[in-house]
Amino acid sequence: MSVVTVTNDNFEKEVVNSSVPVLIDFWASWCGPCRMLSPVIEEIASEVKDKKICKVNVDEQPELARKFGVMSIPTLVVMNKGEMVKKSLGVQPKNAVLSMLNI
Repeated sequence: MSVVTVTNDNFEKEVVNSSVPVLIDFWASWCGPCRMLSPVIEEIASEVKDKKICKVNVDEQPELARKFGVMSIPTLVVMNKGEMVKKSLGVQPKNAVLSMLNI
């Protein structure tokens, strides 16, 4: 599965109403640590078939960043059945991101 870009317009459909847990990567193009994490997120998206992997550009979707209390990036959030169940800040190694998805 590929990474899904989430916006205000598709947030309800892609995240809240998702039938599987969702990992959201809050990022920005100018953020060095975000660029370091991006290949890890892409790799996970290609390997993990029973979860949805999404990205939110905080510069383009500031309302979503506020909604999740994102104060620094990258921030990873795991949603399950429309509820936030896990949150982490900063660059994470692949195994840490995968363990976040074990819900």
